[in-house]
Amino acid sequence: MRVHVSDLKPGNHLNADAYSSRGLHVLPKGSLLQINDIAKLMQLGVDYVDIETLEEEVSPLSRPSIIQTVTTSFDTMIDGFESLYMEALLKGSFNQSVVNDILQPSLQTLDKHKDVVSLLLLLDREDNYTYNHSLQVGMLSYYIAIWLGYSKQECYEIGRAGYLIDIGKCRISPSLLNKPGKLTPDEFEEIKLHTKYGYEIIRNSMDDSYTALAALQHHEREDGSGYPSGLSKVDIHPYAQIAAVADIYSAMTSKRVYQSKQELISVLREINNLSFGKLNAKTVQAFIQHLMPNFIGKRVLLNTGDIGVIIMNNLVDIFRPLVKVDGMFVDLSRERNVAIVEIYMD
Repeated sequence: MRVHVSDLKPGNHLNADAYSSRGLHVLPKGSLLQINDIAKLMQLGVDYVDIETLEEEVSPLSRPSIIQTVTTSFDTMIDGFESLYMEALLKGSFNQSVVNDILQPSLQTLDKHKDVVSLLLLLDREDNYTYNHSLQVGMLSYYIAIWLGYSKQECYEIGRAGYLIDIGKCRISPSLLNKPGKLTPDEFEEIKLHTKYGYEIIRNSMDDSYTALAALQHHEREDGSGYPSGLSKVDIHPYAQIAAVADIYSAMTSKRVYQSKQELISVLREINNLSFGKLNAKTVQAFIQHLMPNFIGKRVLLNTGDIGVIIMNNLVDIFRPLVKVDGMFVDLSRERNVAIVEIYMD
């Protein structure tokens, strides 16, 4: 099938050698195209190529039945966290077996989905922030652990740790958690206590010191500027380092009473900046490298009012991709005044 290079996607196979308009041999027949290959074809002036006509693969999240399955898992995890939250408030502990009953089947469902950006967009809804946030942090911690090469059991434990990092907020006044204005210094000191409360609740509930440490340390920073203990670098447990990245990304991309949600890719840039001193660099890079390819093919709204589709990540500036708008290409790495405002579900 002959297609324009702008319509190529990673994973397409060339059915014939690709040549530029000047006759330069660019890629051989049978090549499995990756992002860099598509960029090379564009840069060398190749307009059309022949690709193998395979049955079009449908994104798992475009199938209504799969969307329903994932949504049901999300609802279960959110409702489950609410029940754990209330139990911890009343008793100072929760039932670990309930946590496992909620998480194990839900995380197994997520194993089937590699497009994490679509999952995040599916979670963009008006649930209670604390409960939805806990789900997102658990999910992202789970995926980051996979990308870092942890064992299956460790990935589950890290996902569970992320899911539970904010359980200590049950002891913080809801009026303070939901305060729309800026916190006073005393109020911020009270908010900080949720890390210690979470540690205590988890230790009262589970024989798992790593999960408790993730709750205690997820606001620690490598330069020692975090809380509650001002730890730095190697003193911060790896589970807490992973949860910290997931926690910040979820918080910045979620709408809260005191802040508007930020666009997903621009937040990744900020997370990348934080890897120079604040967050663990290896964890951040694994997160970015695996998340960025998920944006290709997503519809976006630009600040110009135009609707476009992300065609490829830019090699010059990965956080400012190439966008196709009405048959024209907008290179955000060059058009610095143009920006993505919102990313839509496929």
